[in-house]
Amino acid sequence: MNISLLVVGKTDDSRIQELINIYVDRLGHYINFDLEIIPDLKKTKHLSEEQQKEKEGQLILDRLEKSDFVTLLDEKGKQYTSMQFADLINKRSVSGLKRLVFVIGGPYGFSPSVYAAAQSKLSLSQMTFSHQMVRLFAVEQIYRAFSILRNEPYHHQ
Repeated sequence: MNISLLVVGKTDDSRIQELINIYVDRLGHYINFDLEIIPDLKKTKHLSEEQQKEKEGQLILDRLEKSDFVTLLDEKGKQYTSMQFADLINKRSVSGLKRLVFVIGGPYGFSPSVYAAAQSKLSLSQMTFSHQMVRLFAVEQIYRAFSILRNEPYHHQ
């Protein structure tokens, strides 16, 4: 199985990006992992939130394959403990799944078409985080899941 984290827009803060890169590198020891960045939309001043979500949504859908298992990082998604999340990733990996895709949308969330294409929604917290921080938290939790599955000391129970 491959895992992708698909995000809208680049990370502007070099310190956050450096931390993201650390976890992306670490994940390479466990699984084929890639961070795919969809460039920010240009000339959005005259677009409504819905129009922007639709345009970003089409860019997201263009990156997905029919065989992908798509999980949206969404405030209304299901919350898991790190142990439960590790178990979820383990179940997906042994199911014969080719690619597990986690998607972080733009500032206004996802279009209806992206919601329709997803098989699940995941919430990292009931709190609100910047999109840049969510990327870091997501990649760290994926790394933590693999360290849990390998019984490595990164995660303390």
